[in-house]
Amino acid sequence: MEQRRVQFSPPDITEEEIQAVCETMRSGWITTGPKTKQFERELADYCAVRRAICLNSATAGLELVLRLFEIGEGDEVITTPYTYTATASVILHTGAKIVFADVLPGSFAINPNAVAALITEKTKAVIPVDVGGIPCDYDELYNALEDKKFLYFPKKGTLQEKLSRPLLLADASHSLGAEYKSNGKWKKSGALADFSVFSFHAVKNLTTAEGGAVTFNGSDNADAQKIYEQLQLLSLHGQSKDAFAKMKAGNWRYSIELPGYKCNMTDIAASMGLVQLKRYPNLLARRQELFNLYKKNFCANDKLILPAESENFKSSYHIYALRIQGADEIVRDKIIDQCAENGISCNVHYIPLPMHPFYRSLGYKIENYPNAYNMYKNEISLPLHTLMNDEDINYVAQSIKSGLSFVDKSGSDF
Repeated sequence: MEQRRVQFSPPDITEEEIQAVCETMRSGWITTGPKTKQFERELADYCAVRRAICLNSATAGLELVLRLFEIGEGDEVITTPYTYTATASVILHTGAKIVFADVLPGSFAINPNAVAALITEKTKAVIPVDVGGIPCDYDELYNALEDKKFLYFPKKGTLQEKLSRPLLLADASHSLGAEYKSNGKWKKSGALADFSVFSFHAVKNLTTAEGGAVTFNGSDNADAQKIYEQLQLLSLHGQSKDAFAKMKAGNWRYSIELPGYKCNMTDIAASMGLVQLKRYPNLLARRQELFNLYKKNFCANDKLILPAESENFKSSYHIYALRIQGADEIVRDKIIDQCAENGISCNVHYIPLPMHPFYRSLGYKIENYPNAYNMYKNEISLPLHTLMNDEDINYVAQSIKSGLSFVDKSGSDF
């Protein structure tokens, strides 16, 4: 086959994003200001939630929510070992302990029953991860938390007291635009947990180069506004006014309310995000078309395990996570290497955290999470982005299928 070059996930940036950034740069206001506020409003509307706050990363969003709930030393937070380190490292930043719950057999999603079994009097939050853009089973996660709420002892005088159970904080970095059928009603990602966090990193479906957002409802509009103000304080040094508010004539005076952080989004990033959000329905539809073309290429091959589909969720089609039936790490890596020789960049999502040196040093062992390992050992993330054409998909599929010969040779040296 004629060689092509297929990148893994370059950003889809058009002249419209470039012009929006240029207009912002010419406006005289490039840090947090009117574009960021507009992006927050439009993102909240898109997710059908009361509020959104835009930040410099999803990592910041996860940590700020944990700190908002004053989760720290002596507390435990349950999450999945099948994720990127950011999901877990923010727990350590607060001083809390990471408790890993294995994924469901044959799934990238955290196992609600495993979560329920791990809840103790120290559990203050659970962080599920929507790997690849597929929502977790949020109804079952809520059921697990409700069943064990008799073990929940919130810290007095904190936001924890507003909940009768541990906080459900969704790492929705991959799942903007995904939907989940909750108790028979469709809800968009961003409205599925108490708080949800998105990533707008360069490889995500919607990008602001670097960036992220937290979405939430609160008990009512007033409560949502109060939460927004608290997150704003945490994200900008604990300062009572952002820079845009301070620049208004006569409005210079401010106060420092708490020792906050520096996590705000810039208007340059938000101007990109506004254009990307306007384009997003078409971007999402094209990702689905490419996803389905992979499916057409692979569905008749019994050596391939295709990404999950269900009547209970709609994916955001962020990652095409293909698994190779009967392959181990060695065979999987050989197929990836062959793709690279054909000019195709593939990836693996993810190396489970207990396999990394740092997490091993904390005492976590992959042997305790067999389902996570079994999902990892034969997974290949194929290129999937809106700069691809149909011929690119067919080319990648052909390379994968030609690499399946390695599976038959897995018992020999090659």
